[in-house]
This record gives sequence, C-alpha cells and structure tokens, in this order.
Amino acid sequence: MKTIKGPAVFLAQFLDDQPPFNTLDNICKWASQLGYKGVQIPTWDKRCFDLKKAAESKTYTDEIKGTVEQHGMSVTELSTHLQGQLVAVHPSFDTMFDTFAPKELHGHPAERQKWAVDQIKMAAKASQNLGLKVHATFPGALAWPFVYPWPQRPAGLVEEAFKELARRWMPILDVFEECGVDLCYEVHAGEDIHDGVTFERFLEATANHNRAKLLFDPSHFILQQMDYLEFIDIYHEYIRMFHVKDAEYNPTGRSGVYGGYQSWADRPGRFRSLGDGQVDFTGIFSKLSQYGYDGWAVMEWECCIKSPEQGAREGAPFIQSHIIEVTKKAFDDFAGGESNDQLNRRILGLS
Repeated sequence: MKTIKGPAVFLAQFLDDQPPFNTLDNICKWASQLGYKGVQIPTWDKRCFDLKKAAESKTYTDEIKGTVEQHGMSVTELSTHLQGQLVAVHPSFDTMFDTFAPKELHGHPAERQKWAVDQIKMAAKASQNLGLKVHATFPGALAWPFVYPWPQRPAGLVEEAFKELARRWMPILDVFEECGVDLCYEVHAGEDIHDGVTFERFLEATANHNRAKLLFDPSHFILQQMDYLEFIDIYHEYIRMFHVKDAEYNPTGRSGVYGGYQSWADRPGRFRSLGDGQVDFTGIFSKLSQYGYDGWAVMEWECCIKSPEQGAREGAPFIQSHIIEVTKKAFDDFAGGESNDQLNRRILGLS
C-alpha cells in the first residue's frame, strides 16, 4: 500500500486574465497559500504554459518546475483534455468543438485533427522533460451520437468506431511509450470511453497497448449511476490519475439521467464542490490506498452553485482530511509470535 499524494489542484477552471489567476507564478502562490502541494497544468493555456517550448526545451521545463517549486509545490501532471477531444469528433459536433482549436483551423476538421494529434505528441515529450510519468487527456468520440440504441444501430457500427478510434490513437500511444509516460483517459460522458465496457473495447482495439491507462473521476459515475467503488476493484491496475470532484444525482418525476436539456443548475445530475455532493470519498480513498495507487489526488472544481474561490479554499483541507497514511505494520502484530517452517508444520499436525 502507498499513501496518496496531495492535495493538488487542476488549474484549468481557475486561470483568468485577472491576478492572481493570470500567470503560473501568481496562481501557484495563490494555490500554495490555500494548502495545495501540487498543480495539474492545462497545456492549451499560454497564460501558464507553452506546450511547444516544453516539448523542445528542457531549459524551459526546468523553469516551469522552478516556478512551481518555489511555492513549495510540484507539477503533478499535464493535461490535453481539449486537444484529445479533437482527435475524434463526429461531424455533428464539428462546429461546437471548433472552439477548442486555433481560429485558423475552424471549419477544417481534417487539419484540426492533425493539429490535435501533434499537440498530444508534444505533450508526451513535455511530460518526459518534466520528469512526469502520467498524462491526462480525453479520447474523443465517433460513436457518441449513437449511445442510445434507437434507431437500431447497424451491426458492426460500434466495433468500427472503436477500430477507428484506436487507429487514430495508436501512433500517439507509441510516442508515449517512447517517452515512458502513461496516457490516462478520463472516463467521461460525451467520450467514446465513458465507462468500463467502453474502456475494454478500446483496450481490445489497441491490442492492450501498454500505455493506455485511466483517469478516475467519480463525479462522472454519479451522473451515470454507476458503481464507482466496484470500478476501482475491477480496474485499479489501470488507474494512474485521480480527479477529486463531487457530484449529486436527484431524479424527479420530471427528469432523470438525460437531464431534459436543462442547465447545469436544474439538472438532476450535476457537479458540486467537494463535500456538497454524494460521492463517498472515504470509500474511494480507502480503496485506492488499499490497491497501492501511486499518484496524486487532484481537485477539479466544477460547481454550478458555489464560487470557484470558495470551492478552492475548501478543497485542500477536504482532500487532506481524506488522505490515509497507510500503515507499515499489522494491527495484531502485538499478539503474534515467531515463525519457522518446523513450527508451522507442527501447528498443522504434519510433524
């Protein structure tokens, strides 16, 4: 067993043009004062990180590490969630996902996808330069418009979608293999990898690629009404990253899992700040500690009610209170005795 590292915070939802959220130095000072010990950095936001420089220059990544470490923190991971989404986009979502790419690529899905692939490959190099062993991303989606089986899906449609998804990701996964970094896909609605079954489909399509791993975020399991504790039992060997995010699901006679096209505040399933939702974090931290999860607990703030500032203030002590200092001894050692083969055989009545 291992003690989970943390608390850390994902910077994506906090970056802003106003201080203290406008530079890596400023936001690290702010996060450190709140009690965070690590930061997960979004690679698409140049207010805090230049991905191209990080992929090409060890000097630059050393500067990034120095900026973070001077505030008593570590870089936990890099993220390419937005770029990963663009590796596989069904045409029905092209216009909405254009905002994830540079303006000159809007309306050009093939060029946009090539840009996204190059971005994630650079992130593998950047992670290597930073000395990181894991990386966060989304897989994108080709089959998501067909998630509900009506109209009836033609035979082989889902299989073909995952073959194509794997075809697009295999060259990226190979770069991560070269760099010695695990690529962790966040199980998330809107992605073709949105539960355990779809992750298994992807693994099969990639011939169980050595670098295909998981980012575990229990909030997405609440919204899908999945057993997130059993998910850890089943897939703990693949879980390399952990987003600490809360959520709640309160169905009514008017709306349920699908949400009725309502805003986040009105949906039965919605994300909440830590401690305000229904996630059993005591159970999660226990299971991850039991299985030897060797990574960070990273708060991702997404809440339609509470302010990000309050969510951040409350997040660090919440995570810290759930981190288990794993035991180095058995609780009943005081009642034990010496052991040897001869004694054991005698106890068993064998000699």
